[in-house]
Amino acid sequence: MDKALLELKDVTYALNGKHILDHVSWTVKPEEHWAILGANGAGKTSLLKIVCGDLWPNRGGEVYRNGEALLNLGVLRRSIGWVTSTLLPDIPRREVVLDTVVSGKYAQLGLWTFSQEGPVSDDLAAAENYLADLGCGHLATRAFGTLSQGEQQKVMICRALMAAPYLLILDEPCAGMDPGARETFLSALSSLGKKRSLPALIYVTHHPEEILPIFTRTLVLKNGKVMRDGATEEILTPRTIEELYGVPLSLIKRNGRYWPVP
Repeated sequence: MDKALLELKDVTYALNGKHILDHVSWTVKPEEHWAILGANGAGKTSLLKIVCGDLWPNRGGEVYRNGEALLNLGVLRRSIGWVTSTLLPDIPRREVVLDTVVSGKYAQLGLWTFSQEGPVSDDLAAAENYLADLGCGHLATRAFGTLSQGEQQKVMICRALMAAPYLLILDEPCAGMDPGARETFLSALSSLGKKRSLPALIYVTHHPEEILPIFTRTLVLKNGKVMRDGATEEILTPRTIEELYGVPLSLIKRNGRYWPVP
């Protein structure tokens, strides 16, 4: 049996005496794509930081990644890609997109090279392929700062894939996008998610309509606790949404996606 890519056992994390995560248990198996759904303040970001080794469960619990309890943090952070809009300002605005993508292999913010080192042809070819897979190969020679937010997020996914991670986290990637840009981004993500060579995906959001059919598993967080987890079609129900957000909402399913309406 394949080892779980990620396993949290009874993880609790507290800050200033308050439990941010409270006895969270969760397992991600190979080839599973998960959505994490929760309102603001549910503990989603703290959970991600524990997954990536930026925080430790200071009130108990165990974290296993690829079956190991303790890992070299440098190796860990290269093996888990984390795409978040907060990273966008750190990318040099004048950097060529192809260089931005290649920089992910070296865990750099802005590609820099020594006289004897630098990207090899295979790196450039891989970067071009990732861009093509997300429908943005035409952006390769553009400056990163000239791209729209949706285009930048696609480039950041390509950048994360350059390190060949076994887990790719998309942390509210559509935050701040207008509806058109969001749907264009999600369409590209849906196409990418159908590729067999893709690492396991974790998509974090507080909008149930962003949970694409490729995310067949969903974890619902509320007040730092696991409210529900399992098959998405069983988890995303009007009862779950009403309990999560505290207002009566119905769900309309269209093309495999769930849209909340009053």
